[in-house]
Amino acid sequence: MDVVNLTQLGADAHTVLNHVEGYAYPNETNILWSVLIVIYPYITGLVAGAFIMASLVRVFNVSALAPIYRLALLTALAFLICAPLPLLLHLGHPERCLQVMMTPHLSSPMAMFGFVYAWYMMAVLLLELWLEYRHDFVRWGRSEAGLKGLFYRMLTMGANDISPRALAFDERMSIGVTIIGIPSAFLLHGYVGFIFGSIKANPWWGNVLMPVIFIFSAIVSGIALCVVIYNELSWLRRKDTCDDCLDAMGKFLFYALLLDFSVEGLDWLHRLYSADESIHVLKQLAAGKLFYTMLVGQLFLGTLIPLLSLGATQLMGGQIPSFIRRRIYYFSAVLILAGVLLMRWNVVIGGQLFSKSLRGFTTFKLELAGQEGWLVGLGLLILPFLILTLFVRLFLPRDHETPAHGGGNGDIHPATLAQARTGADQVSSVAGN
Repeated sequence: MDVVNLTQLGADAHTVLNHVEGYAYPNETNILWSVLIVIYPYITGLVAGAFIMASLVRVFNVSALAPIYRLALLTALAFLICAPLPLLLHLGHPERCLQVMMTPHLSSPMAMFGFVYAWYMMAVLLLELWLEYRHDFVRWGRSEAGLKGLFYRMLTMGANDISPRALAFDERMSIGVTIIGIPSAFLLHGYVGFIFGSIKANPWWGNVLMPVIFIFSAIVSGIALCVVIYNELSWLRRKDTCDDCLDAMGKFLFYALLLDFSVEGLDWLHRLYSADESIHVLKQLAAGKLFYTMLVGQLFLGTLIPLLSLGATQLMGGQIPSFIRRRIYYFSAVLILAGVLLMRWNVVIGGQLFSKSLRGFTTFKLELAGQEGWLVGLGLLILPFLILTLFVRLFLPRDHETPAHGGGNGDIHPATLAQARTGADQVSSVAGN
């Protein structure tokens, strides 16, 4: 038995050494945070970015973005529902997550996520959606029969007053909730960067700019997601997209991407200028194991190409035909979504590939199945889109469309709502396009 054990031990050691370059302790060959922890900040970033897109209409009165307002809120809700799933699946016993809420520990960032998540879900996003849809719930509950009508009547929660005064009150409350929701969205995703930035033992993560980088990348990814979903929904419904809305989204996407690129570039410039003892291993990591995911995927495909393409639309927008601009916006948004996902990969996985002694590297191989496999990760990325499809069928249905107004820029609410709302708030959603 001793000979067998020694043989097995030698085989295990040989397998480990094949995944190590340089000097690394045995416990540094294990990747504790895998693909699920990559997807978790990615999904929360999409939630925060989509909500920021919606807030541009409600708070900052960007009327050109009115057709995307409701779709952005529904997108944020669909992804918010799936946000805690990667963490729950990563746990060996997901039922233990309830202990975080029942025995709170305020000094734990992970424990605080439960409170931030509950606050954002209940007090911000669901409340704003209810205030936005209450008039429609009342109207749909009266016009629909059967279970669907009962469902809409239940969503009114007994508030059936749709007088101009009541709708004006809903409008004021919605603006107030959105104002509160903007810093809440920053807190929801910024704390993820705070968790990584507070790990001082890891030179890749321990950086004061990490929360800022996560927030800006979240805004970029959320806007890009709205661009993709708006285009695809219009194509599926065979409706023309609103060029003014797409141009506005393209403009905000360009400036958000430019800010995100500047902050990340500042981070690397600071690292190179300070040139501490960890800079050599970070440069080797970027030029070696993360070459394709960081330099090719994140930097070139996910940042530079969209930045140049969107910049061309801003400089020569009037000279580029509208059908070409639409495709530029769409494909740039797809590349940005892929680039932000790779950025999450580079941060989470890349930060675990080098040893604490800064003299060795390990190799990460993503499994096909299992708790941390890419099939589970792919399912978590697809699930929010399935939920959003259900939301679109229930809350942006075709059979509730009204005649378009103003060249296809959206649907106008009934006269009672028009008396209480002005400007962009009279335009309902992309479903009217």
